[in-house]
Amino acid sequence: MTTSLPFPDSFDGILQLVTQLRSKDGCPWDQEQTLQTLSPLLLEECYELVEATENEQDSERLEEIGDLLLHIAFQILLSEESGTFFRSDVFESTLKKYIRRHPHVFSDQTVDSIEELKDNWEKIKREEKKESRRYEMDGIPSNLPGLSCALKIQQKAARCGFDWDDSDEIRLKIFEELSEFEAANHFDQQQEEVGDLLFTVANMARHNGIDPEQALRNANRKFISRFTNMEKLSEQAGQNFSDLALKKQDDLWQQVKLEERQP
Repeated sequence: MTTSLPFPDSFDGILQLVTQLRSKDGCPWDQEQTLQTLSPLLLEECYELVEATENEQDSERLEEIGDLLLHIAFQILLSEESGTFFRSDVFESTLKKYIRRHPHVFSDQTVDSIEELKDNWEKIKREEKKESRRYEMDGIPSNLPGLSCALKIQQKAARCGFDWDDSDEIRLKIFEELSEFEAANHFDQQQEEVGDLLFTVANMARHNGIDPEQALRNANRKFISRFTNMEKLSEQAGQNFSDLALKKQDDLWQQVKLEERQP
């Protein structure tokens, strides 16, 4: 038996839900939230949706999309409460912007390749932002994860022609940065050289069509899975993984990797 919902099963229903949560008879926690207090939670929900998508967990993805929509509804309603803008402004400006940025769909412009399409997109975007973004690096969000920010910086530099010719040059640069790190003799210098090394590795990833942030997330998940499996094998043997000698831990690591390859 399906329980009837008190709100429409649509985005308008989610807006109504948040409106009631923030009403005088609503939830005390929801009532006290601001744009600032919700920002980290909004970012967390974005990451949880990305994780569910990358893990191909459809039920989790369904839930996380809903959580993200709830936060979007909060953003809209808080803006309406302050009189900053209204939901119709959000919908209208979004429709106008994406129609404007798709002239090959909504006008008579034609494109011959995806690359040309991307170039046209950037030209339109630069024209829209010409008053606030005078220089190429303007507009890069300061709170992007480090590798994502590096990728964005490198993409913008490459559009100006400031780029490596091929991956072989980047490979040599990686070795150069590693040597500079090894030659560093104090912490601040080591930290700087590690940053340069990571930035160059991100460049190598970009040149090979790899998103470095996604690649690192995948590596993190793989390591967590392998480490957890080592702990499970230790439990099965009646041992505490932390008490094992490094050689025994490494043997378990190799065993886990070998089991991964088995069909």
